[in-house]
Amino acid sequence: MKLSIVIPVYNEAATLDEILRQVTAVDTGLETELVLVDDCSLDGSREQLERLRAEHPDWKFHFHTYNQGKGAALRSGFSVATGDIVLIQDADLEYDPKEYPRLLAPILEGHADVVYGSRFLGGGAHRVVFFWHYVGNRFLTLMSNMMTDLNLTDMEVCYKVFRREVLESIRLCENRFGFEVEVTAKISRGKRWRIYEVPIAYYGRGYSEGKKITWKDGVRALWCIFKYRFTKVK
Repeated sequence: MKLSIVIPVYNEAATLDEILRQVTAVDTGLETELVLVDDCSLDGSREQLERLRAEHPDWKFHFHTYNQGKGAALRSGFSVATGDIVLIQDADLEYDPKEYPRLLAPILEGHADVVYGSRFLGGGAHRVVFFWHYVGNRFLTLMSNMMTDLNLTDMEVCYKVFRREVLESIRLCENRFGFEVEVTAKISRGKRWRIYEVPIAYYGRGYSEGKKITWKDGVRALWCIFKYRFTKVK
């Protein structure tokens, strides 16, 4: 069985080498491919990735010619990933790759088709950061659950893992952080995919450390919750 780790990158020069060191240090017991997508970074991340492409011919790289957003970067990554299982890893250091065995276990044991990490189930270190981000995350998850009839605790989490068949069954369109809402809504429809959550640690960043999501992304996410509930989309 093969695992594809898809890593969208946008202005992460300060953390890129370290997150890749952590990712490659994890032994999942699976054949693994890294898929890195640069979303037109301006801080030197692109040059780092060009260097890494020369050093690691077995990794896959994709470079956007203009900034499109996380959702677009993930679509680019999914389109070239060849793994039986696809895992999303942000390029910052908010999420710890040591969690991979925990995230993969429900799929490898035959229980799940999709696994979400959860920062709110407990069981891992959790940096104390922004109260209103916490409130916003919980509110958006609640609204998403009301529209999808799921009982997730952390819809906005980065760590999402899919069997390949799940991603092949849906068409994704959102370019930015609306991806989290869209993919959740679409996997809740159609086939009865088995969705699991596992607790994860979270090492959140402040804006001075490079955090990018803003209240505008929250407004877009709320719009997407209703959009993907009340419109017929594939």
